[in-house]
Amino acid sequence: MVERDKLLAMMREKVYKPLTEAELVQELGLSGDMAEQFKELITSLEQEGVVVRTRYGRLGLPEMMNLVVGRLQGNAKGFAFLVAPNRPQDVYIAASNLSGAMHGDRVIARLLPNSQGKKDEGEVIRILERVNHRIVGRFEGGEHVGFCRPDERRIGQDIVISHGATKGAQTGDRIVVRIIHFPDGKQHLATGEVEEVLGRMGDPGVDVLAVMRQYDLPHEFPDEVKEQVAKMQLEVGPEDVKGRLDLRELPTITIDGPDAKDLDDAISVERLASGNYRLGVHIADVGHYVRPGTPLDREAFARGTSIYLLDRVLPMLPADLSNGVCSLTPGVDRLTLSVMMEIDDAGNLVQHELAESVIHSHERMTYDVVNQLLEGEDAELSERYRDQLDQLNLMRELHDILVRKRDGRGAIDFEVQEAKIILDDEGRVTDIVARQDTLADSIIEEFMVRANETVAESYYWLELPFIYRVHEEPKPAKVAELNTFLGAFGLRIKAKSDDIHPKSFQAVLEKVDGRREQRLIHRVLLRSMMRARYSPECLGHFGLALKYYCHFTAPIRRYPDLAIHRIIKENLRKKHVSEGRRAELAAFVDRAATNASAREQVATEAERTVVDIKKAEFMLGKEGEIYDAIISGVTNFGFFAELDNTVEGLVHVSSLDDDYYEYDEDTYSLIGKQTKRRFRLGDLVRIQVAHVDLEDRRIDFELAPEA
Repeated sequence: MVERDKLLAMMREKVYKPLTEAELVQELGLSGDMAEQFKELITSLEQEGVVVRTRYGRLGLPEMMNLVVGRLQGNAKGFAFLVAPNRPQDVYIAASNLSGAMHGDRVIARLLPNSQGKKDEGEVIRILERVNHRIVGRFEGGEHVGFCRPDERRIGQDIVISHGATKGAQTGDRIVVRIIHFPDGKQHLATGEVEEVLGRMGDPGVDVLAVMRQYDLPHEFPDEVKEQVAKMQLEVGPEDVKGRLDLRELPTITIDGPDAKDLDDAISVERLASGNYRLGVHIADVGHYVRPGTPLDREAFARGTSIYLLDRVLPMLPADLSNGVCSLTPGVDRLTLSVMMEIDDAGNLVQHELAESVIHSHERMTYDVVNQLLEGEDAELSERYRDQLDQLNLMRELHDILVRKRDGRGAIDFEVQEAKIILDDEGRVTDIVARQDTLADSIIEEFMVRANETVAESYYWLELPFIYRVHEEPKPAKVAELNTFLGAFGLRIKAKSDDIHPKSFQAVLEKVDGRREQRLIHRVLLRSMMRARYSPECLGHFGLALKYYCHFTAPIRRYPDLAIHRIIKENLRKKHVSEGRRAELAAFVDRAATNASAREQVATEAERTVVDIKKAEFMLGKEGEIYDAIISGVTNFGFFAELDNTVEGLVHVSSLDDDYYEYDEDTYSLIGKQTKRRFRLGDLVRIQVAHVDLEDRRIDFELAPEA
């Protein structure tokens, strides 16, 4: 059998010229079953877009044929950009050159020879994968025919509803449309039929339901999963505990939010006779219940992560597991994987043990309660938790040591405020405030980071297939662009093009501490970073300034954590992994890392969309109200202003009627031609709410009238 890598290597040789499938079979001397297997390989490579077949039937690599393979990022105006892995810049695709492809589709594009400007331009020549089989949007029309205006504006076109396929939808209804015919880029538009009427715009719950449908988020578990869970033993019995490290007498606690039901992790801290600390991080042994290849495992793999949509959770695992036997509820025995770490007073790891264990959590605590106890101002609360006070104080001591260790290595301490959205019983927004991190949050974060690093380093040196959490350093071009922005504030990232260290980012953050533009610069620096992802390769974590890092601490809600738990458990039991098994694991972690990264991105987009909807809903009816804001973005069409509660709106340049304003990209400013009045990133402004469009999730501000 011709190996995939060898075939691609042959095609990359300079002397290779595109051959037909028959010519390749003859060139490679294949016949019989080997020839058939080779044809299957070619078909697979074509479907992936790794190999391209020309109109004359010849096969070659896209990069050798002036072609680009990637996914389209659409724009509401109709054009798109083709985003391709390992390509330094995206390819601009004009609306007339999309050939019927839509936002999110995976395509092959030909680079145009007459590209103008800084960006490459291309034309779609083949659609490898359609992703928009169902579209969520607003119905407009009559009883028998109409249109769907997609919520996802990047689709850039309305969907024609076939005659008699409206399912009774009325103008203004939120609907789900199944595509019957995709556009062909010529005279035919996309057509579909209404599959589901979700309800009226503004009705309670319809907005979140629409987001769930838009991102095709699973809300019910398949029957085969429910049947499997129904047959499971969901209590910890004596047979489950055999052979495990028994830590039931060790004082352990959980610290989570007040509404949390899936308690992944428990903590224990002791002071040793040597003066060192022994930190125990005990993580739910989900792998004991979710076995490879079962319906439950396949569903968890497909979901990849739990998704949090404000008033509801779409869990990776059914509640009988996530909120039941896998949750580290106090007062009952629970199966865990424990990392017991001895740490000295400089924050160095002296030694560690990783074991399958059983614990018996002594207390379920919340962040607010822990903060109040550490402040020591509530005598009644201190009496209620007197058995935990010594351990909490030890946790604070160890936390402070680990923070000094983190600061010393140059980890980047971003302080980007997120919105805390408060809902009533019907899911309507009653308030939005900036979420504040507390000491208790920081304690748990530091302990989880320490456990994740310890596990990652341990398994890196064991040289077993593994899934790492990687965060690569920013590209030099991105740092150069960032320095242009920072220059407007008298700041600079000091780094060589081939040697960028997180300390240089942290130095900038320290300089802006307390300045009015602090929050803005934190956000811009964060956006300049590469996206964290999962990988079978240990590529380090730039933001944390760590060489080794993984996600080990949340197997109830993240599939990569569950996957590495299985590898750890197998290694602890067998102590030796055969070469054949290594190959199986390597293939599995590669698939799992790729899928989990993609699912995480979908979850993030869905969660952000819901937040944007709720922010617009909160500002609806506040037209005319006046607020203080900070300029958070400047463009040639206006500037964005952010309120203290993180709500952001646009002040369009057309509303600045005291002058004509021009955009100065060097200083990220709008400057009046006559008055020289300047609106710059980070400036404080007083704004008035002008208009709120709930459907487009758009908030428009204008400058408040001067008193």
